Amino acid sequence: MRILSPAISRLARLRHGRIEEWINQPIAAQREVLQDLITHGQYTEFGRKYGFKEMFTIRNFKQAVPIQEYEDLKPYIERIMDGEDEQLLWNTPVSWFAKSSGTTSDKSKFIPITNESLQDTHFQAAKDVLTMYYHFNNNSDLLTGKSLVIGGSHQISKMNEDVQYGDLSAVLLQNAPFWGQWIRTPELSIALMDEWEGKIESLALSTIEENVTSIAGVPTWTLVLIKRILAITGKANLKEVWPNLELYVHGGVSFTPYREQFKKLIGPGITYLEMYNASEGFFAAQNNPDEEGMLLLLNHGIFYEFMPVEEYGSEQPKTIGLDEVELAKNYALVISTNGGLWRYLVGDTVQFVSKYPFKIKVSGRLKQYINAFGEELIADNADKAIAIACQKTGLVVNDYTAAPVYIGDDTKGAHEWLIEFEQMPESVDAFAYELDCALKSVNSDYEAKRYKDIALIMPIVHSLNKLVFHEWLRSKGKLGGQHKIPRLSNDRVYIDEILALMRAKNLG
Repeated sequence: MRILSPAISRLARLRHGRIEEWINQPIAAQREVLQDLITHGQYTEFGRKYGFKEMFTIRNFKQAVPIQEYEDLKPYIERIMDGEDEQLLWNTPVSWFAKSSGTTSDKSKFIPITNESLQDTHFQAAKDVLTMYYHFNNNSDLLTGKSLVIGGSHQISKMNEDVQYGDLSAVLLQNAPFWGQWIRTPELSIALMDEWEGKIESLALSTIEENVTSIAGVPTWTLVLIKRILAITGKANLKEVWPNLELYVHGGVSFTPYREQFKKLIGPGITYLEMYNASEGFFAAQNNPDEEGMLLLLNHGIFYEFMPVEEYGSEQPKTIGLDEVELAKNYALVISTNGGLWRYLVGDTVQFVSKYPFKIKVSGRLKQYINAFGEELIADNADKAIAIACQKTGLVVNDYTAAPVYIGDDTKGAHEWLIEFEQMPESVDAFAYELDCALKSVNSDYEAKRYKDIALIMPIVHSLNKLVFHEWLRSKGKLGGQHKIPRLSNDRVYIDEILALMRAKNLG
């Protein structure tokens, strides 16, 4: 099979020329994308409502169409789900919905998936990621083996005769081209299993004997699988199980707290690539594993706007385009897509780490932060601080969540952290001290609020039994797949639920 590698590499280099066109002409590429979207959208009920036929500029578009959140588009989505065949949000049929429960709400969202969003966004982006990987790894043998895909845990379900739904990974697996089945493992029946604990066992047993050259999955659940495979095989790391393993593709949560643990469990000689792929679209991917940030995908059926986070909640929030963005500033992502989402607020916040080419990193969620005392702590700060504290103490953090402890009559404010360590620490106080120091180093507002304990005292850190987060996710029906523990919350709903469950089940 190695004879294929040079041919694949040559094809990738040819395709890379097209990628460089939109990298070098980003503003023009985005203008063409919006023009194409408007051309389709003018024939829809949504497009008629907002006068798409009379739109000729980006300014017209932004002036006419208000920012949309899920609740704003929900009436259209529900009509499509009920089988209404009129062109409501997009002018071609919607046969699929990606069910997304998110981490800030118990309610599910149903994101429309059109043939265009499947082919021109998700699948084209995946091919371009492969192309960029081969561009930097000319001698790669990636496609001589199989990719272990650790996807979601929802079976495909029918809404009616014409419309089906599942989580994004299930929808993509069901619609993947025939050649995609040859290079993927495990078989579809295992990949789409609902019961996550049994799925881990089946994944491990069915893939151990395969020639796995790449792995794709959310870090938290990938770690669970890796540990099970190593327990079954008795091997020290995954390279001993799969000698040809060369790539791990991750996304969904920050990789920063997990990096050192993965290096230990997988072994040497692995490339790590981050992707930003959501139900709403495939937004970005690392094109160079040696550089920070993910390349924003600008020619894949998505038009981007960037809302400064301070604009969120205002009556007429301002958004800007690529030509106005600043480095290291937090923006809420606003998208218009070939799936029929128009000026849709995704809920993620991003920062640009590079311009020309435009590269981003995910910095958090609009509704996942702590700002109870003016500290403006975001997930990116927390992930970095956890990683620094781990390095200082030699500990490994598997997962965490944090929330404020409010100022009382006789008490000062604090941040309370629930942390699952790989091994119980000898001193939680030592970790709390290093975490506090690290938070001060990455967030000046936090540092100011901690000055002489005037507004904030030292973090309160609890070391959790490994079953606590597991049981909480199970209680929410969110065990496995893309589901994850919310990192930060500006209220105590999540943390109090978890603490109550810990006490009820005696998991302290």
